[in-house]
Amino acid sequence: MKSTGRAGRPKASSRETLAEAACELFLERGYDRTSVADITQRAGVSRSSFFNYFTSKSDVLWSGVDERVGHATAALENLGTAADRDAVQDILLLVVRDFAPDPLALALRNSAAMGLQDELVRDTGLRLARLSAAVSRAASASGVDVIRADILGAAYAAAVLSSLRVWAEHGAGRGTPEAVLLDALGTIHDLPWAI
Repeated sequence: MKSTGRAGRPKASSRETLAEAACELFLERGYDRTSVADITQRAGVSRSSFFNYFTSKSDVLWSGVDERVGHATAALENLGTAADRDAVQDILLLVVRDFAPDPLALALRNSAAMGLQDELVRDTGLRLARLSAAVSRAASASGVDVIRADILGAAYAAAVLSSLRVWAEHGAGRGTPEAVLLDALGTIHDLPWAI
């Protein structure tokens, strides 16, 4: 009897299996001493399967956040002249809402053990720049001057990424990243959206 099912793991579990294998290896060997080949071997999938889900080793950690930031960036662009503090904050809250512990949270909590400190600083900077630019463009589109828009963009983006880091470092079971972000956004009150 011929089977009509696909060979190999289902797509959803392959992504999760790869992420789990990567995190295990990062903890065991360190980030720098773990290769994509090591990850695929541990996960029991091919190298091409890895690249179906991730563009690089660090993408294993960031892919969930990158997807959320991508949605936020698109939503910020769609605000146009209607952008204001409340609308922007609502969009940014979606980046962290219902955020479950994932490879990035594990990496942030165990960065020293995984040898990821420098990698996380660099990769956080890339996401910070992307989100900061999106908020800045939204502020500019609503009439905020360029310098104030850039400052607002940097502050709001830092609040999002710092909130995820603080939440992960304190243990995912202690509150939500949304609560941490709401508190962080409250500290930006000295930077009003408009003069």
